Amino acid sequence: MRRLHGALLALAMLAGGAQAQDLDYRLAPRPVAPDVWVLQGANADFARANGCNIINTGFIDTGDGVMVINTGPSLRYGEQQREAISRVTRAPVRWVFNLNLHPDYFFGNQAYADVGAQALPGTMAGAQREGAAYADNLYRLCGDWMQSTVSTPPTLPVAPGERTFGRHRIELIRFDGHTDDDLVVIDHTSGVIFAGGLVFRNRIPTTPHADIARWLASLDRLQAIVARHHGYVLIPSHGPALDHADAIAQTRQYLRWLDARLRRAAEDGRDLAEVLAMPVADEYAHWAGMPAEYVRNVTHFYPRYESAALVP
Repeated sequence: MRRLHGALLALAMLAGGAQAQDLDYRLAPRPVAPDVWVLQGANADFARANGCNIINTGFIDTGDGVMVINTGPSLRYGEQQREAISRVTRAPVRWVFNLNLHPDYFFGNQAYADVGAQALPGTMAGAQREGAAYADNLYRLCGDWMQSTVSTPPTLPVAPGERTFGRHRIELIRFDGHTDDDLVVIDHTSGVIFAGGLVFRNRIPTTPHADIARWLASLDRLQAIVARHHGYVLIPSHGPALDHADAIAQTRQYLRWLDARLRRAAEDGRDLAEVLAMPVADEYAHWAGMPAEYVRNVTHFYPRYESAALVP
């Protein structure tokens, strides 16, 4: 009996160790430019298989401390992100920025409690307002990956503008459209733009807080900035971080197509089920996020178009 008990205990320990190993995000910093790295997430939907890690986070070793850009979907991610940073540099983390209110941008903030996270005021308010609902959803979708994670919204307001962080000249710019407050971080020293949720690459955009007209206007502003700084590397928060595909053009084209499709369908008197049954244009049919994200896009937006079509 004693041997059996010992064997069972050993098996339980092995199972626990295997489970802990399975919950490893395997974060591998990829150099983007001098002093700048990105941690690429899966180009997919939230799922247990990817630990709900579908975001590209990044960090900059400024020479006077590390700047972290987005902290991922869980406490576990934030801890492993911080450990990954320590493998690259011994510099301490001094700044953390959350680029918008969506959960994978700030749910790793717990791992940076000693630093504090900064964001635009609308992001701070939105994360506070929706954090509990986000947590419920991510625990349901991601299971054990979320263990001990508590929604930890940013508490330090960002003032947009240009500042010097160590040896890096950083510009913080406020946009909107993807959400009410979208922060973009431009490292002029290294020539890297962290564009947040304003742009998606090879992926259907997420739209729960979006306004298409404002989003398109922001893309035009961002495109003008990119044109002025030819050669800068643009990092989207979702989709392949380093790729030749023009993420701004892709996102703009998709939003215009979606807007035109929904407007025409509403004018034709189609109901939601009919719109969802319409085939998706070939250029988007194989993007990540299909069909689930597209269905969410249509379900979210279409009632507005129906209401507008009824106005004389």
